[in-house]
Parts: sequence; structure tokens; C-alpha cells
Amino acid sequence: MRSRRVTQGLGFAGLAPFYLFLVGLAFLEDYPRALSVQGFVIYSLAILCFLSGALWGYARRLPSPEQNWHLVISNGIVVFAVASVLTAQAVLAVLLLMLGYLALLWYERRTQETGTWYSGMRAQLTLGVVFAHIVYVALNVVMLD
Repeated sequence: MRSRRVTQGLGFAGLAPFYLFLVGLAFLEDYPRALSVQGFVIYSLAILCFLSGALWGYARRLPSPEQNWHLVISNGIVVFAVASVLTAQAVLAVLLLMLGYLALLWYERRTQETGTWYSGMRAQLTLGVVFAHIVYVALNVVMLD
């Protein structure tokens, strides 16, 4: 029970940097705003890679054929995420990272036990992350006008 609370606490606390960077994007100017722009992208990359690593850890408990697919998907998502950031276009990177989060959730739902507190939490967290990414894109579009 205690690890469940810690997992939930850390998971939801992990949303805070996304939204703090959005505040910086919306209300700061010049260099602090630029830090918020890049901070959001880098933090998103880090979290998506972390989640892919969790998939890797889950795969270690599976039989060999299933394990292989999980490991390939885990690595593929990391490569995709890094390539997204290498576009050097923040809005495009954020859109691609958002797709990475959705793809990872979709894959987890297809291959892992659903209906548990963890799968419910993952869905809620992904929704919060995707919403933050949509707001990031919207703020960038508004700032260009």
C-alpha cells in the first residue's frame, strides 16, 4: 500500500514541471521564456524515456518471445523521442513526443493488465501530459500572432 501511495505521489508530482514550464511560456519574456520553451521539450523527452525504461523493466519478467517485443518497442520509443527533439523545432518535437506518449499508453493497454490502479493512474497521467502538450502548442501558436 505504501509503495502505491509513493508511486501515485511521484507520478502526479511529475506533472508539475510540465505545467510550470507552461506558466513560464505564457507569462515570461526573453531568456526565461526561452528556458521554459526548451525546458518543456527536454523534460518531456526525459519522462518519455523514463516510461520506456519502465516498459523495459516490465519486459524482464516476461517469457522470451513476449520479452523481445517489449524490449524492441521500449528502445524504439526512445529512438523516436530523441529523433523528435533532433528536429530542432520545438512545436514539432512536442507534437511528436505527444504521439510517443499516446503510442506507449496504447501499447501498454494492449499488452499489460488493465483495470488495475496502476493502469488507471497511467491513463490519467498520460491525459495530463497530452493536455499539457496541446496547451504548449496552442501557446506557441498564439505567441506567433
